[in-house]
Amino acid sequence: MAPTTSGAAISDDQDISYGPPGYKGLIKEPYILALACFASIGGLLFGYDQGVIAGVLVMNSFARVFPTLANSPTLQGWMVSVLTLGAMFGAFINGPISDRFSRRWSILYANTVFLIGSVLQCAAQNFPTIFVARFLAGFAIGMLSMVVPLYLSELAPPNIRGSLVAMQQLGITIGIMVAFWLEYGTQYIGGTGDGQKQIAWRLPLALQCFPSLVLAIGTFFLPYSPRWLMNQGREDEAFKTLVRLRRVDPRDHRLRMEMLEIKTARVFDQETIATKYDGVSPFQIAVREYLELFTVRHLRKRTIIACLLQIIQQFTGIISDAIIYYAPQIFKAMLSSNSVNLLATGVVGIINFCSTIPAIMFLDRWGRCKVLMIGAVGMGISQLIVGTLFAVYKHTWAEHTAAGWAACVFVWIYISNFAFSIGCVNWIMPSEMFPPATRGKAVGLAIALNWLTNFIVALITPRMLKSITFGTFYFFLVFCIILFVWVYFCVPETKGNNPACHEFRLSFCQTNTYMIRARLN
Repeated sequence: MAPTTSGAAISDDQDISYGPPGYKGLIKEPYILALACFASIGGLLFGYDQGVIAGVLVMNSFARVFPTLANSPTLQGWMVSVLTLGAMFGAFINGPISDRFSRRWSILYANTVFLIGSVLQCAAQNFPTIFVARFLAGFAIGMLSMVVPLYLSELAPPNIRGSLVAMQQLGITIGIMVAFWLEYGTQYIGGTGDGQKQIAWRLPLALQCFPSLVLAIGTFFLPYSPRWLMNQGREDEAFKTLVRLRRVDPRDHRLRMEMLEIKTARVFDQETIATKYDGVSPFQIAVREYLELFTVRHLRKRTIIACLLQIIQQFTGIISDAIIYYAPQIFKAMLSSNSVNLLATGVVGIINFCSTIPAIMFLDRWGRCKVLMIGAVGMGISQLIVGTLFAVYKHTWAEHTAAGWAACVFVWIYISNFAFSIGCVNWIMPSEMFPPATRGKAVGLAIALNWLTNFIVALITPRMLKSITFGTFYFFLVFCIILFVWVYFCVPETKGNNPACHEFRLSFCQTNTYMIRARLN
């Protein structure tokens, strides 16, 4: 039996911090930082597959193999969007899978599906095949985007939880950056004209198999989540895993406090299920737990916040996800040659990556809400300026190169604000809001909604850019304003051991929890 439920009572006023927040805390936890970096390869796969399609769509050799696809904005929209449609299903389904088989093994299952989709993409000879392949890759990416933040949040100590979960976003930005610059180089294989070889676009699609294989093999060496182990009744193993993760003496009071919190939540969930669902099958329990996310008051509040965060993130997306998908085409409207377009797109990847680093270093100091509001202001100003420049110079970019480059600069500024704010926070907050019994399902639902909204944005973006041009930027500007106002008035802070966060997470069972804790002590 793990030594966490016996002995002297634990006082609530004891210090339970494992160290400082931010980069100082990360430096003190090299083991868990290494685990987070490795698990975030799942984010890299998402970013790479998301970014690689942007350059593929504008390559001459791709257009020769798929002329119908290359010349149809509608089909291009569906080709881009089918990945996000698959991701929506993957994220939703992976909630029960990760609860049943563990966060760890669901990462392996996702990589198996991703490898199949990747091979089919690079070998495709017709567009139905590439559509199916992208759906499969998207399904796997959805599974990873749901489970990696959840897994990291359950491994992390509170003082660096935000920084570690933000590693998912850093992995995404690395994938996007690598894809953009790799394609900037491969476009020259055989030249950029009609002599361009098919390997120019098949090679980037094939290379994504390598990090997927690395993650799949490494999954066998990842630890289980202590919370998942406790939920399976494996308390001793959960304690040993926690000791290994925290790297402190097994008698440390902080370990006892953390184990007590984990077990308290588990006991409460067991007693609740026994009371509410006596004689009900596991499948019916799962269905009712999904329904309770909308029918139980305290869960409904969390669900609304988690889901609205995903929707608003995507609907600020004309210069975030939309530019990842369509960046070369957007820059083509403002700049001259295809090489310059891809070069400008490559800068997007660098800025996206560099701007995520401050979030990892300081997010646990600054707090989630402050970062969201700062990002909303920066994104809104950038979109206003880019939209105005499009309105004034949309037919005369060739004669006003300075205006074209100014628009590019503000696109880059937008990317910077997006990357350090809602690009990171939307992965973190859902995993911090919910009690253990519903966390997997709730996070899966929120991330699935993120992908559904992403699907809609990716599908409508080329049509909006063609029909209302600069009005597209103003349309999404409205959501930056909504984000600022909504966060200021409605969203609680969830960083670390913030009292508001504690109240937000535990108010639903406060009396019962303290009674259980007293009994366990």
